Amino acid sequence: MFDLSPEQLALRDMAKKFADERFAPNAIDWDQRKHFPVDELREAAALGMGAIYVREESGGSGLSRLDAAVIFEALATGCPSTAAYLSIHNMVAWMIDRFGSPDLIARFVPKLASMEHLSSYCLTEPGAGSDAAALKTRARRDGNSSYLLDGVKQFISGAGAADVYLIMARTGGEGAGGVSAFLVEKGTPGLSFGANERKMGWNTQPTRQVIMENARVPADNLIGEEGHGFKIAMAGLDGGRLNIGACALGGGEAALAKALVYMRERKAFGRPIIDFQALQFRLADMAISLEAARSLLWRAAAALDAKTPDATRLCAMAKKIATDAGFNAANDALQMLGGYGYLADYGIEKIVRDLRVHQILEGTNEIMRLIVARELMA
Repeated sequence: MFDLSPEQLALRDMAKKFADERFAPNAIDWDQRKHFPVDELREAAALGMGAIYVREESGGSGLSRLDAAVIFEALATGCPSTAAYLSIHNMVAWMIDRFGSPDLIARFVPKLASMEHLSSYCLTEPGAGSDAAALKTRARRDGNSSYLLDGVKQFISGAGAADVYLIMARTGGEGAGGVSAFLVEKGTPGLSFGANERKMGWNTQPTRQVIMENARVPADNLIGEEGHGFKIAMAGLDGGRLNIGACALGGGEAALAKALVYMRERKAFGRPIIDFQALQFRLADMAISLEAARSLLWRAAAALDAKTPDATRLCAMAKKIATDAGFNAANDALQMLGGYGYLADYGIEKIVRDLRVHQILEGTNEIMRLIVARELMA
């Protein structure tokens, strides 16, 4: 039987306690004010959640992808959008630790682990979403010591507030082989940001364009070698998909818990509505779907930890089923609360809005199906 170890259960309990105390009581207010809770994120980092699967010798917590999935699910019960930003930040820290030079690791990772510095991941462009290899942002050499970057990145979480931007830019020809990865620091001349996007959800984190106009970046800020950027991006996305799936499960679980509380209290036709078998079956379907998705997510995380050949396929499967299950559970919970579910004070409509984008980002769920189909046909 696949179950969590005592250490993983302790990690889950720690993250859940933090979410209950620091995220959940503030989530609705943060959403309505469009507030980015940097102080609370740094509190999470002080507990080791700023660089969960970064090596300890680099300043991280040295935990596994399965550990991370457990932590992000627990955090998302308090606020899915805040937990999701933390997951993106973790992905950036890991990519630097995994592919960066010793100098880059020493310069950037410790401050990312503490979240003294925040990070953003910049792959998507206005004309290159699912077809990420078609990106147009260009980096050209300017002497031996620097690159000049030009281009626009779209839908960037944390943009404007973050201190470090991991940017994919084209140094060579068309296609995946011409892409390289760079670290660009806030304050770099030529780096600017678009307006904060008005969004359906994810209002506890800013989302803006990242604009580069002859932004001069030191050559030492290249991650890995020229032409390796797309491989680096894809390696990061396997784990990123697990994280986003875990956050969706956490949001779905929180919505289910809110529905259970309400249905025990709400009466209709002389008895609590939880006594009606039709609604009991709906609750059961929600719980079954979340548990099934969690099982696949954990299997995919274990495969990624073990670096098995089917890890990418399993991560795509898990991301698809977990984000669908989480959103559907939240949407069903809203329906069970009736008109009250539509009100902000009950917290479920926020979860529905937050989780809808999980079916789009880190690769749309249609792209997840494409990945699986290609593997089946190989």
